[in-house]
Amino acid sequence: MIAVASIPAAHPYAAGVAPTDDPSVRLLPDPRPIDATTPDQWWPPRLLEPDYLRAHVDDIDLVHLHFGFDAATPERLAEIVHILRESSTPLVFTVHDLHNPHFADADLHRRQLDVLVPAADAVLTLTTAAAREIERRWGRAATVTPHPHVAPLDLVAAVDRQRSATPVIGVHAKTLRANLDPEAVVPTLVAAASARGAVVRVDLDDALFDHTSHWYAPERGERLLAFASHPDVDVRVHGRFTDDELWQYLSEIDVAVLPYRFGTHSGWMEACRDLAVVPIVPDTGCFADQFPCPTFTFGPDLFDPDSLDAAVGDALRRPVLDASFADFRRHQLAAIRAEHADLYSSLTGVTGRDTAAVPA
Repeated sequence: MIAVASIPAAHPYAAGVAPTDDPSVRLLPDPRPIDATTPDQWWPPRLLEPDYLRAHVDDIDLVHLHFGFDAATPERLAEIVHILRESSTPLVFTVHDLHNPHFADADLHRRQLDVLVPAADAVLTLTTAAAREIERRWGRAATVTPHPHVAPLDLVAAVDRQRSATPVIGVHAKTLRANLDPEAVVPTLVAAASARGAVVRVDLDDALFDHTSHWYAPERGERLLAFASHPDVDVRVHGRFTDDELWQYLSEIDVAVLPYRFGTHSGWMEACRDLAVVPIVPDTGCFADQFPCPTFTFGPDLFDPDSLDAAVGDALRRPVLDASFADFRRHQLAAIRAEHADLYSSLTGVTGRDTAAVPA
């Protein structure tokens, strides 16, 4: 049995693609961080602590890194790589981000990738556009593994796939992380919606108004609240959505605009696709390469309002995917998991070591 340390194992993407239905693979749980405050906390990953990894590497057959290295220096990542090489433990690295969406300055992330991409025994990514960029930057061939479904398959199969009589165009500002700029796009969306008999809905996390929160940004929050003065704009403030609340939200909108100034891939747009919402994505990063959808010109210092207006028209004209999409997602996930199992087997010589879980 192959003992796989997926970092982090509890992240929905990593857990989703892990071939846990394959009897030859055992997905190890995330070691509990020393200062964890909740039972399911995986960050910061202990397996990215050199001393911890060195003490437990003999219990691991393969490491698959997805996320969680934001705060790791390139030097620490190089030490992690050295420990894995020294123990002949393969490293698989899925490049989700070429530009970390949480940081406008891409320098640290670029230097982290400069360590991880050349060192990995296998490199995966989510789109052909990202694979081309990986080849250009590091001369590494990356295997493209598309993003699987995000919403539960029973919901994907049961979703109401009829357009609303009055279409709703949603913009979720969330906590206004570094790459989000909803203020820039809402005025254009209001005009575009009004011209087409639609309305705009803007959602904000209440953490923006909580002075104890890391995300406290009341001035930006108030500017977004001010859009509620327009009769065709509904602004809502609430706590961070649970999964069920997110699915409900997506059932209440027809189009979702992702105002990302930078970034690479998006799970949010995949959730939209699952639940019959048409995403409008920027032409920066690799978003538009995940699947065909309307795009607009938007970047760190660039915005073309006319392109967004045209994208709204395109989105409202697009046919909704039929119920067979759930079957596509089911088969897609099975193929992704099988590809992961085959990769793990090829890198470990099939059998691996029959080990217990990594101790906390």
